[in-house]
Amino acid sequence: MAHKNSNISHFQRFFSYPLQGLFAHMFYWLFAALPIDTASAIGARIGRWIGPKLSVTRRARRNLERAFPEKTPEELQIIIGDMWDNLGRSIGEVPHIHKIEPGSDRLEVVGLANGLALKDDGKPGQFFTAHIGNWEVTTLVARIVGMEMMSVYRAPDNPWVDSIFNRARQGFRGEQVPKGPAGARKLTAFLKNGGHAAMLVDQKMNNGIAVPFFGRDAMTAPALAQFCLRYDTPLVPVRVERLQGAHFRMTFYPQMDIVETDDRHKDILTIMTDVNAIMEGWIRERPAQWLWLHRRWPD
Repeated sequence: MAHKNSNISHFQRFFSYPLQGLFAHMFYWLFAALPIDTASAIGARIGRWIGPKLSVTRRARRNLERAFPEKTPEELQIIIGDMWDNLGRSIGEVPHIHKIEPGSDRLEVVGLANGLALKDDGKPGQFFTAHIGNWEVTTLVARIVGMEMMSVYRAPDNPWVDSIFNRARQGFRGEQVPKGPAGARKLTAFLKNGGHAAMLVDQKMNNGIAVPFFGRDAMTAPALAQFCLRYDTPLVPVRVERLQGAHFRMTFYPQMDIVETDDRHKDILTIMTDVNAIMEGWIRERPAQWLWLHRRWPD
């Protein structure tokens, strides 16, 4: 199996990564052999049992303390436990996502007309979302709106683990490209030719731009806004919520209002500030469904 990162050590390449990949594949096929509700419930139990004991939980707690200074330590601890529950469920559900039928009792779809409006407008378009609910459910967006799409994702450093997600995303209608210069070139050409893209835009980008998020500047990828202004692409927010167990709601929101001025840098900052505000609103409504483990802020 090819390795995209030439800087990894021999220990990682020949021992650590394959061992991690072996365990990841074992869990994948175990969860795949179970009904989705059972896999989700087992994932939740594992998440609640192991997650709070991991050192990365300290980062989640620190992020939560600064995002919600009004909440008590007990309230934050409940959110952390529920976050690990959601993450565990999401992992258990991964092998089953491509089998979910939109519009069934498993996946409620709201505001579909907002997504379909991009289909026949004769322009390229962009859908964006965050690591919230089970974000892998957003791989169904292209099938739901009936469009060929390109999705940009951050590939795991471990190529053995990456192969699992590629298998799980077999229901995606279109092409998935990893973040990086090659992926950016592909996406640019795709949008230039009238294509539609889907992006997760809530992660830190070290060489991005500083944009407010929960009252603090967070380094944010500007590509969504840059493509919007360059190719006149509508921006449609898409949110996935976990309702109960392995049941979800996907909401297509109305297109964002974009106002262009003579100051391109200001316009990019304005758009991404609005994008972050939309995602912050989702997270405040259901804080346990966001991935607080991200190193989203500089401190």
